[in-house]
Amino acid sequence: MGEPSEFDQVTEETLRAALKVDIVIIGAGQAGLSSAYHLKSLGLTPGRGFVVLDQAPQPGGAWQYRWPSLTLSTVNRVHDLPGLGFAEYAGGDASVKASVAVPHYFAEYEEHFGLQVIRPARVSVVCPRGERLRVESDRGLFSARGIINATGTWEKPYIPDYPGAESFGGQQLHTRDYRTAEQFAGKHVLVVGGGISAIQLLDEISKVTRTTWVTRTPPRFREGPFDEDAGRKAVAMVEERVRAGLPPRAVVSVTGLPVTPAIEAMRQRGVLDRQPMFSEITSTGVHWDDGRTLDVDVILWCTGFRSALDHLAPLQLREESGGIIMTGRLATQVEKDPRVHLVGYGPSASTIGANRAGGAAARELMAYLGLEEKRRSGQAKG
Repeated sequence: MGEPSEFDQVTEETLRAALKVDIVIIGAGQAGLSSAYHLKSLGLTPGRGFVVLDQAPQPGGAWQYRWPSLTLSTVNRVHDLPGLGFAEYAGGDASVKASVAVPHYFAEYEEHFGLQVIRPARVSVVCPRGERLRVESDRGLFSARGIINATGTWEKPYIPDYPGAESFGGQQLHTRDYRTAEQFAGKHVLVVGGGISAIQLLDEISKVTRTTWVTRTPPRFREGPFDEDAGRKAVAMVEERVRAGLPPRAVVSVTGLPVTPAIEAMRQRGVLDRQPMFSEITSTGVHWDDGRTLDVDVILWCTGFRSALDHLAPLQLREESGGIIMTGRLATQVEKDPRVHLVGYGPSASTIGANRAGGAAARELMAYLGLEEKRRSGQAKG
């Protein structure tokens, strides 16, 4: 477990005062844990030099909330965290739920490296306080010289606003609300969205009941292998947007959808007969501009998420475009406030991208704050 942190000795009375640390990491998913690992590797002590705050009740990041049918055999991929591989925790059983296996892995990771994550700790706001940043949470106040924000997107599901949505008499839900296909048995389900999650849920639900698939733009399926070079090019395109201060797009919007055996089977079943986006929602279904209508019982919005950054609003990081200008080697550093790094934002939103970005953010933030020089000086004196 490592040495006890200062936080372990904090009383209710002292929680009213801000605990001073060098760096606060907000979020303990893939990006947050990767950042914590690298900060510790660079010489900062968990609980003293840096703290990790996570609002979830247990380890696992967003994985702990995934639908039960998402198993290790159906998940896109679980990437290793730095320093400790995932394979040994999977147990070789592909039928294990991702919502069980990955949280177990994250918990073992936190324990193995003594990262001392504080949870549940919901951060309500981060405010500038001169040379420091004040982090307010329901587990106390923290005064930090720098922030690594790794809050991801799970808390910000996105549902586009369409005319008539409030009049629909059926059920509307988002990807994050989905549990099992059986809950829709006997109902006509309209699946909206062209990402990987939309395809996965369309596949499951179509085996149980009638479905219709709708996307804003025609889906782009990717034939053939997706090699490392193609991956780098895709991430570079997303990175270019955030460096220009534009709102990030999902990497899949650049890479396209891989043609897997499951997708081939869906084609043969006629499930991938995609319809263009409707223009209006009615009390019984949806309506298109060309006059067509469709009655449905359920609208499942697989329309993605937005970055959960509302707690950073007092820092005024956004541009008029709605995006944030990012800099640094892997575009994790906020240009307007270099004390703030966003990991899991834009090009680092993928799990493998979060690992690399966590290391870059840790090194760059420590260098900016002069912590690497201080550490080297201390080692020289020792």
